[in-house]
Amino acid sequence: MPSKILVVDDHQLVLDGLSSIIGELEDFEILASAHNGKEALDIASNLNPDIILMDIDMPIMNGLEAMRRIKEEDSSQKVIMLTMHNEASLIKKVMEIGADGYVLKNADRSEFYNALCAVAKGKSYFSSEVTQSLLNPEQKKSTAFNVSTDTVQLSKLTEREVDVLKLIAEGLSNKEIGEQLFISHRTVDTHRTNLMKKLDTHNIAGLIKFAIKNGMVS
Repeated sequence: MPSKILVVDDHQLVLDGLSSIIGELEDFEILASAHNGKEALDIASNLNPDIILMDIDMPIMNGLEAMRRIKEEDSSQKVIMLTMHNEASLIKKVMEIGADGYVLKNADRSEFYNALCAVAKGKSYFSSEVTQSLLNPEQKKSTAFNVSTDTVQLSKLTEREVDVLKLIAEGLSNKEIGEQLFISHRTVDTHRTNLMKKLDTHNIAGLIKFAIKNGMVS
């Protein structure tokens, strides 16, 4: 039985191209497509795809946050990030969240197929260019790819900082956040200060705006 794939990308041409390629593969078939991370969450929970092919930069909810939530719901769900971005810090963040694969959009059909096969068998697949970026992060300086400011900022946040940011956006006080996360209100205040520095904002309103923009508030 072919592995069922959910393809997530905000560009229809990319979705059409991937559908065409996957349609020619005997071992895989398109289950559904989505244009942003929020759509991907809804479809994944309802249709249970075998593999999710996920872009990173998307409106409403980006691929990093979508993958984080999908993995929280079902850690066994297989996710391959398919993107133009080849930045070491971003790749490390993707790995920390638990991606099963990371393939660049300039990959040829053979590598794309190898990635699908490896992940379908329960293995991980990171393209050779991605591995080189991790070994030689200085190469990023010469890359032509452009990572959005929000994606770069989000990749710098720790898992606990993301938890605090979500609760700030939901209107909880430092005391309430501390009680929910089992940490002191002073620790919450430290996280809030760090969040403001990393997200380049000087007030709570800026943090809430960032959280809403990146789909952290339901």
